[in-house]
Amino acid sequence: MDDVIALGLRFAGGAWRKRWLGITLAWLICLIGWAGVMVLPPKYESSAQLYVAADPVLTPLLEGIAINGNTREEFSLLQRTLLSDPNLGTLLDKTGLGLNAEGPGAREAMIRGLRSQIQIVPQTDNLFTISYQSPDPKKAYEVVQGLVNIYVERASVRNQGDIDNARSFLDSQITYFHTQLKQLEQRRASFQAKYLQLLPGVDGVSAYEQEQTKVRQLNGTLQDAIAERELIEKQLATTTPLLTGAAALSSGSGGAALATAEGREAELKQQYTDAYPGVVAAERKVEALKKMSRGGSSGGGAMPAIANPVYEQLRLQLLKIDTTLFSLRRQIKASTAERDRLAALARSQPGIAARYINLDRNYTVLQTEYHNLIERREAMRIGAAANVDANRIQLQVVNPPQVPRLPIAPNRPLLLVAVLFLGVGAGVAVAALLAELEGRYETLDDLKKLGLPVIGGISDVRRRAGNLGPALRVAAAMALLFVIFGGFMVGSVIMQRFA
Repeated sequence: MDDVIALGLRFAGGAWRKRWLGITLAWLICLIGWAGVMVLPPKYESSAQLYVAADPVLTPLLEGIAINGNTREEFSLLQRTLLSDPNLGTLLDKTGLGLNAEGPGAREAMIRGLRSQIQIVPQTDNLFTISYQSPDPKKAYEVVQGLVNIYVERASVRNQGDIDNARSFLDSQITYFHTQLKQLEQRRASFQAKYLQLLPGVDGVSAYEQEQTKVRQLNGTLQDAIAERELIEKQLATTTPLLTGAAALSSGSGGAALATAEGREAELKQQYTDAYPGVVAAERKVEALKKMSRGGSSGGGAMPAIANPVYEQLRLQLLKIDTTLFSLRRQIKASTAERDRLAALARSQPGIAARYINLDRNYTVLQTEYHNLIERREAMRIGAAANVDANRIQLQVVNPPQVPRLPIAPNRPLLLVAVLFLGVGAGVAVAALLAELEGRYETLDDLKKLGLPVIGGISDVRRRAGNLGPALRVAAAMALLFVIFGGFMVGSVIMQRFA
């Protein structure tokens, strides 16, 4: 610590010896620096705040039924490209800054300089600020206002341009898919007309499979009918065709039996001709019942034999079964022939089902894409209507640019203080450095470091009154410097206020 104090005293002593040189340098630096600060041109700043967001009510309402672009990403990209060369070139033309550019090189240099001076600062996801500084307050305002106008124009033009491009693309794709779909529909219809009987129907079963199933079902029905006919034949063989005596009376004599027989006769005549065996048997039974009734009412004579109704019913059932068997055999013959024909056709055209499945799959894919494109076009139309008619995208200039009245730079009071500290510090440092370069020895310790014997030292004793004169002169010089500094400070405040 003592060494540090000694070193400080040594430098202070050297600076004191060269005090006038240091004071002169401090005065020179301060006066030149203060004059330079006072002549610095003022800088004016104009700024604007813009807010871009989607409508908080309309956007959720359109969710799922309209195509809504990512507003944040779209306008973030537009914000980043706001300082592109075409936009800045347009700005130079609108503000008149490009009138002084002579040649492409000068114009390009002005564009680069303008880009470095314009500040775009995002404050939130939807709020950002555009600012620009210029010695001319009107130019600062014009630049910021021009950028705001360009941003708004580009936003609307970009949005509408994207919608038009998307609509043109969708229309072209819909036309293409419509043409392809029509061609595939014609090929599919021709294929179906040519191989309809070999292709699966709505239920997924082809005509060949249907005929095969039909033949199998008819054969089963035929076997059932044959078994039923055999059973009826057995019953018929054990049944008596005619009834006589008590058997005839118990089988249905009297008015009730006659009425029943007549009703059966009338029913058969409605369905069949008079020559039909069932009708003939019914007529015979009615005549027999009538004779039996007349014979019974006269009270004498033997009753004639009559036809057994059970036997007649069995014969009628047998006749119906024979008719059914004939029909079944005919149907089986026709279905078997159709089945064999379809089988031969299928063998002559292998892979028909696979070709049709592939054709149908392509048709389904094209039809799905076609309907999806139409839905997207409708969704885009709704979204475009929301953007244009309902103002779904809210672009607001929160703080419009104004012509600045007070400069924001330079900060003259701060610069004047900095020059003062710089001048005084430079004067002290230079004076101490020059004193150190003289090679003088300030203390006995400095001499002892040379390795020479030192006998002693002689102190310089002067009157205190004589020591005060230099100090007063130095204080007066510094006081005058501070007075001049105060004048510059007052002048800077006045310039700031009345600029």
